[in-house]
Amino acid sequence: MNNEELRDKRREFLKTSALVAGGVMLNGVAFASGGAHSSVDDTIKIALIGCGGRGTGAAFQALSTKQNLKLVAMADAFSDRLEGAYKEISEKFGAKVDVPKERRFVGFDAYKKAIALADVVLLATPPGFRPSHFEEAVNQSKHVFMEKPVAVDSPGIRKVLAAAEIAKTKKLNVVVGLQRRYQNNYRDVIKRIQDGAIGDITGGQVYWNSGGVWVKQREANQTEMEYQMRNWYYFNWLCGDHIVEQHVHNIDIANWVKNDYPVSVQGTGSRAWRTGKDYGEIYDNHSVELTYADGSVINSQCRHFEGIDNRVDESFHGTKGRVFLSAGNEGRLYDSKNKLIYNYSSKVNPNPYQTEHDELFAAIAKGEYKFQDAERGAKSCMTAIIGRYATYSGKTIKWLDALKADNSLFPDELSWTAKPKLLPDANGLYPIPTPGQTKVI
Repeated sequence: MNNEELRDKRREFLKTSALVAGGVMLNGVAFASGGAHSSVDDTIKIALIGCGGRGTGAAFQALSTKQNLKLVAMADAFSDRLEGAYKEISEKFGAKVDVPKERRFVGFDAYKKAIALADVVLLATPPGFRPSHFEEAVNQSKHVFMEKPVAVDSPGIRKVLAAAEIAKTKKLNVVVGLQRRYQNNYRDVIKRIQDGAIGDITGGQVYWNSGGVWVKQREANQTEMEYQMRNWYYFNWLCGDHIVEQHVHNIDIANWVKNDYPVSVQGTGSRAWRTGKDYGEIYDNHSVELTYADGSVINSQCRHFEGIDNRVDESFHGTKGRVFLSAGNEGRLYDSKNKLIYNYSSKVNPNPYQTEHDELFAAIAKGEYKFQDAERGAKSCMTAIIGRYATYSGKTIKWLDALKADNSLFPDELSWTAKPKLLPDANGLYPIPTPGQTKVI
């Protein structure tokens, strides 16, 4: 197929997904409903929703692919964050960035305007907004890259799962930023596991133990809404706690290796060291057991303690051996006598953050429908959310009970003067979940 034929196929693919799926068919002719958009040349138009560090990184990776891409719209709740990202991206990519002032949208509803102008949207706001943004992108029939986690509570997960089904009917490519799924050592070794290299998986351990992340200090004259959004990592309606926002990567590997999702979760956690008002409401450690339908148990551990030994990796035990995996390009298989039987040693180790975008945009440019990450991404995020439910409550939480819970954390109103559901006391401290007392579902 020559370049012109590829361009024609891509144009038809975008029209089909953006028009036919979003409209109606009359005598085999597509009619758009609701102002769907598709490019008229071979340029793939992208919009960035969420202009913080991860959003800026996602734009860098998208624009670094081999395809003919152009960033045409940006949106963020904060103008300073948007303008900072615009400057950084445009300085790096020049003519690939065509986002004049009138296509730089600011505010809580800005995402809708930006989505309308693109073929593909990059969703990288704090994750509490992800379900609504993903739903809107699918409703507008756009292909999607969205960062993990895809939601922070059960209602959000249900919204993502519902939109994922619509995305399938519209043949919209959706990639979720669980980048280990796009990393060569994980792909290679987990295929070997699922081909039976170490037998049936009977247990394992997954870790994200580190010293924690950034803190944003409260500034004078900030409303509570602005403070929580600036310091979003420490509020569950925005972040989901670090077991959801960060440790979901390792939990996703457990589900991938098991080729399943747990039926129940129990565990313990606390707020041991990061106890000040700057740390909002979240715990600094979680340790949970993921129990699968076959009775196997994966132990999951994450913590934010300064000065500790860091550990971010995964190990699993099978009836015929064991495996060790890590993001540092490691993948080793051992037999039942602890003899090394396979060592992933490829020196070709592409950046998986880049690979996500390379593969997504290559498929779109070729007019191919290949990626349906939303459902599995949502289910791994749900696993992590249930982990939080278990540690906060001290209860064993069943998957089906958690999934149907009506426990939205999202504010009833979005405005800079509106009050989030969680508020500080007179000393600036936020209520902390107490096992045995806190109700989660």
